[in-house]
Amino acid sequence: MTILQAIILGVVEGITEYLPVSSTGHLIITSWLLGLLDDPARKPAIDSFNVIIQGGAILAVVGLYWKRVQGMARGLLGKDKNGLALFFKIVVAFLPAAVLGVLFDDWIEARLFQPIPVLMALGGGGVILLILSPWIKTLVKREDGERDDFAQLTMLQAFAIGCMQVIAMWPGTSRSMMTILGGIIFGLSPRRAAEFSFLLGLPTLGGACLYKLAKAGRDDPAAFIASLGGPIPPAVGIVVAAFSAALAIKWLVGYLSKGGMAIFGWWRVALAAAFAVAVFAFGVEL
Repeated sequence: MTILQAIILGVVEGITEYLPVSSTGHLIITSWLLGLLDDPARKPAIDSFNVIIQGGAILAVVGLYWKRVQGMARGLLGKDKNGLALFFKIVVAFLPAAVLGVLFDDWIEARLFQPIPVLMALGGGGVILLILSPWIKTLVKREDGERDDFAQLTMLQAFAIGCMQVIAMWPGTSRSMMTILGGIIFGLSPRRAAEFSFLLGLPTLGGACLYKLAKAGRDDPAAFIASLGGPIPPAVGIVVAAFSAALAIKWLVGYLSKGGMAIFGWWRVALAAAFAVAVFAFGVEL
C-alpha cells in the first residue's frame, strides 16, 4: 500500500461512507482500479485497510456534531436531559447491528460477499431511492428550523431504525441509505434523519472497525501492520477520510434540505452496471 493509494482510498471512503451510495461497492471498484486486487493474497490486507480508514469518517462526525456529542456526554453526567435521551436512542438503535453483526459476520462474508448479492443490493437500492424520491422531496417543505425532531422520536422508533440498519449488513446496501430512510419513515425531516444516521454511525462504524481489527491482527499484529504497508498509509488514509467525509456530510445536509434522493438512485444504478462489468468482464474478486 503506497501513500498515493492510501490517499485515493481515503477520499473514496470519506465521500461515500455517509452518502446513500454504498462505500463497499466504491471501495471494491477503486481497489481494483488501483491494482490492489491483482494478487488475491493481498485481499485480506486491503479489506482491513478499508475498515481502518472508517476511523476518519468517525472523526468527521465527532467534529461536525461536537455539540450533539457533548450534549450526550453531559446527559450521562445528569446535566442535559435531551442529550441523555438522544444517547439512549442511539444506543437502542445500535443494539440490533451490534448483536447480529457479531453473530453473522462470518456467514455474511461467506455468503453475501459475492457478485450477485452485491449487485442486487446496489441496483435494488438505487431503484428504491428513485421510487421514493418524489415522496422524500415533498418532505423538505416541512418546517424544521430550530425544531428538535429527535425529541419526538420514540425509543421503539429508534429501535426500528436500528433494525433497518441491520439490512445494510448486506454488502452494497448502504448503512446511510437504510438509516436515513428509516428516520424519514418514522417522522424525522430529511435533514434530521441524516443527522441521526451520522450519529448512529459513531458506535456502529467504531464497533465494526475494532471488531475487524481484533480479528485480523490477533495472531500476529506486527505482520498485520506490515501487510498494510506499515503504520503510515493507514494514518494518511484516516486523515484524508476525515476531511473528505466532513465535506461530503456538509454537502449531503445541504442537498437534503433542497431536494430528494434521485441523484443517489441513478448513481447506484450506474455503479451497479460498472460493478457488473468489473466482476463479470474482468474477474474482480470481492
